[in-house]
Amino acid sequence: MFRTKMAVDAMEPKPSRTARPSSSRNSKSSSVRSNFTSINFAGYNSSQNNYSSNSSLSTQPSLSRLKDQLLPENPNIYHFSEIRAATDGLSARRFSSSSSSSSWRCTLRGRDVVVFQRKLKREMDTPQLSERLSLICKIHHASIIKLLGASISGSCIYLVYEYVKGASLGECLRTSVNPSFTVLSNWLSRMKIASDIANGLDYIHNCTGRNSGFVHNHIKSSSIVIMEDSLNAQICHFGTAELCGEAVEEENLESKDSGDDRKFRRTGSKAMKLEGTRGYMSPEFVSTGVATRRSDVYAFGVVILELLSGEEALKYVFDDGRQKRVSVIERAREAVNGGDVRRWIDKRLKDSYPVDVAEKMVNLALDCVEDDPRRRPDMERAALLIRKSFMDSEVWVKSFAMPVGISISMGPR
Repeated sequence: MFRTKMAVDAMEPKPSRTARPSSSRNSKSSSVRSNFTSINFAGYNSSQNNYSSNSSLSTQPSLSRLKDQLLPENPNIYHFSEIRAATDGLSARRFSSSSSSSSWRCTLRGRDVVVFQRKLKREMDTPQLSERLSLICKIHHASIIKLLGASISGSCIYLVYEYVKGASLGECLRTSVNPSFTVLSNWLSRMKIASDIANGLDYIHNCTGRNSGFVHNHIKSSSIVIMEDSLNAQICHFGTAELCGEAVEEENLESKDSGDDRKFRRTGSKAMKLEGTRGYMSPEFVSTGVATRRSDVYAFGVVILELLSGEEALKYVFDDGRQKRVSVIERAREAVNGGDVRRWIDKRLKDSYPVDVAEKMVNLALDCVEDDPRRRPDMERAALLIRKSFMDSEVWVKSFAMPVGISISMGPR
């Protein structure tokens, strides 16, 4: 609960007027506001940071609040009755129709959350769930939506994620109300999103511990949330593959040629369905059902092609009076082979982008969707190349003195 300033002043001594010049406070406050990833310290008044260093009583409340905000929270194992109560017996209005699983936005233990219902692929007891959650929930990254906890009931697991205000990348790129409109109407906004996704997936693959071997297995445009206030991108559903039992560690390590630290195998019987989405599944995943980092890279490449073109991963077109299915990969390859990349890039960008950077991005995305997984770059290299392309794009924008701080609305016009 937030404290009013009057309540805080009554409980804590006021800072000395000579403790620090007001200009210093204003400068510090301005720098924090300008930081793109600044932390929102709930109930924390910057003027309260001016206490004298010899006053342990006055510094304790501020330090406690900082500790609560900065330290990772313990994962929650929710009782299923809490999930039922928060979702009105699982009958509340669904959060999103685009999700492959049932989902609800609700309030749980005082927090605004989204609950996803998924099928368990293997049995798991509470100690196992607690152990896995403690490993996944301690992972924090600006481009990954935080998993708060989970609950198991019968053959289903309920994953609780923090709610992020925004819309999916697919919804931002394509709307049936006005196909000519997109909130991502400038090149730099799309490059920033590509960089955010790449950094988040690189963190999942390479910065969560060598022995963790995390894969995402649900990378697609509907699993990327574009935040309304900043247009930053965040990856949803991290931890789903591990907690639902879609991938299991085997004792033997995979060969070095594969590029993965651990070997994963399909769980359950032969009748088990693939946990993937058409258009995003790599050839080896379709044939084996094995989720690896390389299959994540493939799906990432498809998302980048969507971001550059505005097209769906798969769509139906008419050719000689017959309907056929065409992938964004096929169309991108045709554009590159025909030397026609500029005409393939989303026309809603109105040709306002550096062509050389766009061509590099298309080629990188096509490298990510190579049929042979050994020819795909790992996410560390992909993220590095995208960061460079983003910086080159910033230089290009500045050279033309183009405005970038434009106020936008997430809704179609």
